[in-house]
Amino acid sequence: MSIVAVIPARGGSKGIPRKNLMQIAGRPLIAYAIEVARNADSVDRVLISTDDSEIADVARELGAEVPFLRPPELAEDTAPMLGVLSHALAWLESQDVAVEALVLLQPTSPLRTGQHVEEAIALFRSAPASSVVSVVEVPHQFNPVSVMKLSAQRTLAPFLEDQVIATRRQDKPKAYARNGPVVLVCHPDTLRSGELYGERCVPYLMSEKDSLDIDTPEDLTLAEQVLLDRRR
Repeated sequence: MSIVAVIPARGGSKGIPRKNLMQIAGRPLIAYAIEVARNADSVDRVLISTDDSEIADVARELGAEVPFLRPPELAEDTAPMLGVLSHALAWLESQDVAVEALVLLQPTSPLRTGQHVEEAIALFRSAPASSVVSVVEVPHQFNPVSVMKLSAQRTLAPFLEDQVIATRRQDKPKAYARNGPVVLVCHPDTLRSGELYGERCVPYLMSEKDSLDIDTPEDLTLAEQVLLDRRR
């Protein structure tokens, strides 16, 4: 049974054109995801899902497999990740690969490390999980019991129905949000059932810093500084 890392890297990007090939700390952004996957002991194969021939060439040079180009309908802005992973799983099974799990590694998370990947896979293997997804703790000021909405009268009201507003930090229940996700370990049966997370989705907690997702030029600058600091 194989653990297969799938790195989705389509060519189109509106916020930062050609984002997956942008240079960051002297390397293309996609290189960091490939390096982490290749260095993770539990990962048996590293597969790139892309619609772009240039990205495919760069990925192959970096040691990843690119056995197909993603069909156009799975390369649109609105294409769901469920379809992308299901397409990769179908290809693997057509090659008679017995898949234990797919590990989704978004290339826009360059601060993720091999340790994160290994810990998420270990958690998946130790628990009867349909998936393991990386999360961050929601800051207390954005906790659901603190969030407000505008009423029809343009006044503030609790966002949740029958919500009791908590003002003290220690009175607020902990809340968690998916962080990209930076890491998603998915059981193949979950994908076959038409779901991405399934009924037993286990959280893998990460720090806010390591969860940085490249969405703006400012994110690129911040990530580059952190990566350069790590090399010193």
